[in-house]
Amino acid sequence: MPEYLAPGVYVEESSFRAKSIEGVSTTETGFIGPTRFGPVHLQPESVSTIGEFEQAYGGGESLAFDDAPATPNFLWHAARAFFAEGGKQLYISRVFRPLQGAYAPIAAEHELASPTNLGTSSAPRYADGVARVASSRTGDIAIRSRHPGAMGNLRVKLTLKGRSNILGSNAGAVPGGRAATLGSLADKDLVWIQDASHASAPCNTGAFHIAHGSPGGTLWQFESMAGGALQSVAELFSNGVDTAAGDAVRVVTLSITLQSADGQSDLACWSDLALDPGHQGSAGADSVFDAFANTPAANSGARLMPLVIARSSTAVTSALHVLSALFGANPTALLEPDAVEQARGIGAADKLGTGVSVNDLPLVGGNDGLRPQAQDYAGEADPQKAYALGLEQLAQIDDISIVAAPGVTWNYGAFEDHADSVNQLLIAHAERMRYRIAVLDSADGQNVAAVRAMRAKFDSSHAALYYPWVKVLDPVTRREICMPPSGFVAGIYVRSDIEHGVATAPANELVSSALGLEALLDKSQQEVLNPEGINCLRSFVGRGLRLWGARTLSSDPERKYVNQRRYFAYLERSIVKGTQWAAFEPNGEPLWANMCASIQDFLLNEWRTGALSGSKPEQAYFVRCDRSTMTQSDLDNGRLICLVGVASIRPAEFVIFRLEQWTADRKDR
Repeated sequence: MPEYLAPGVYVEESSFRAKSIEGVSTTETGFIGPTRFGPVHLQPESVSTIGEFEQAYGGGESLAFDDAPATPNFLWHAARAFFAEGGKQLYISRVFRPLQGAYAPIAAEHELASPTNLGTSSAPRYADGVARVASSRTGDIAIRSRHPGAMGNLRVKLTLKGRSNILGSNAGAVPGGRAATLGSLADKDLVWIQDASHASAPCNTGAFHIAHGSPGGTLWQFESMAGGALQSVAELFSNGVDTAAGDAVRVVTLSITLQSADGQSDLACWSDLALDPGHQGSAGADSVFDAFANTPAANSGARLMPLVIARSSTAVTSALHVLSALFGANPTALLEPDAVEQARGIGAADKLGTGVSVNDLPLVGGNDGLRPQAQDYAGEADPQKAYALGLEQLAQIDDISIVAAPGVTWNYGAFEDHADSVNQLLIAHAERMRYRIAVLDSADGQNVAAVRAMRAKFDSSHAALYYPWVKVLDPVTRREICMPPSGFVAGIYVRSDIEHGVATAPANELVSSALGLEALLDKSQQEVLNPEGINCLRSFVGRGLRLWGARTLSSDPERKYVNQRRYFAYLERSIVKGTQWAAFEPNGEPLWANMCASIQDFLLNEWRTGALSGSKPEQAYFVRCDRSTMTQSDLDNGRLICLVGVASIRPAEFVIFRLEQWTADRKDR
């Protein structure tokens, strides 16, 4: 209640409308399974195109598990089908099973620890699946792939880059010369200094130093690789400056290029990286170790940055240490102009203008591990750890409405128990999360009897099973292959929701990206499968390939249709999110009336869109929140109970026309 303490005119704002309820999204989808690369323990972020998927999780090449034959990259194919069929937002939970032990992310304090090497020195295979540069090449600096996978076996090219000369001169008291001045410089910049105009100068051939001072200041001091006392620029150029003769002070930075394993193509490049671990830029720490940190400040950086570069905090404390570790004991030689440059007329004053490198390092030892098992899909969310794995990752994302594990039923004869266990985990996850549905795949090569036997193992209104597999053209091999239907079906769910609404059954929809089906079903075969809740994909002459079923795996007739299950989840979640304002409000008639009005307005709009049956609102729904729904005990215990009833529409699964003969002289019709 506002207070009025002084006379005057006061304006207050109030609303006489009931608080509105907005319908939640039903199109966010979550896939779980192995990929060629990408984060395992980081919370997933949505991807909206196959290009974004490939940037984070790699391309569509097959996976090479140690304990299984070459395995198609089902998750990539499923994501591709999902977007082709109309999918919008997709979350990926990558599962990875290392060659030894259980998966655990590499902690920052263990960066330089030697991993278990399961191969020879010439062909290492690290137990955690992460590709690395051999420690003999970088000393106390570790360079490794950020994520496990054989796709991490690439090359890293390190290049020293020299900026333009910042050394200037003005008339001074130096006999026969000019006093030195400096241009733009930052504290702890690595600089290359050459006093070429004086043969006896300590820096006549050039030497690396670290700048110490503050930007805008004039009292810069420089630390040399040889150690000793810090020197000012005046002391370094005590005999004066002659830039025309080659006297120079150049800031040196590092460029990193990530290349393919054969070194023929550049995949990514990062330039102007400071070498000193303590270097600070305008936005904070900006050294190469901060740019490629094990735990970047932003989650997107940890997902998309493919490399980690770490150091020993005791052995590598300055840019000079970094220089020695990455480029050898005498890195100055790398900056000397070679015969080719001299022949082209590149003199001492210009020899750093284009940058001279190079240290070319291979990342080796990365592998795809073992075929993930059910426990890898189940994952974990230990409160003691700052990460989650498997389905527990997807559980932390509220917006997901559809989940699937594409490819888990591949090679079903050899991995039947594993596939059934993962499907049970998907169903349990969807039921626990309440507002989700699991899209299950039949197995490749199954006949009608086999898929019926598989279906008999499940009973849930939060899951739907689809048969058979879909034939597509593999863009990698240019051959026709069969893929599990879940990726296509999830995309069709989204397309149907957008075009028709979640209350409409996602069936009689065209599978637009398919070439064919692994098995062609006729009407008699579907008459066997449909009553058991097995949704078929069919080929119709003149109508293409269509999704021809919309049943759940529930034995409850009240929950046997996919659209009913998903629509009730949509209603429940929308009402729950849209009425959060009511918590802790005074539990009396005004609140009850406001609650009823909010829900009635929401349901009225649903009825107008055709989502509810009935020729008028009174037949489509009712909302009660009064003394008839609550006892005094409920009120005393702070409970508000609102009863909502809706008349949902079931799909016209069987369209029947009755024809009878009628003569022209009949008058009763």
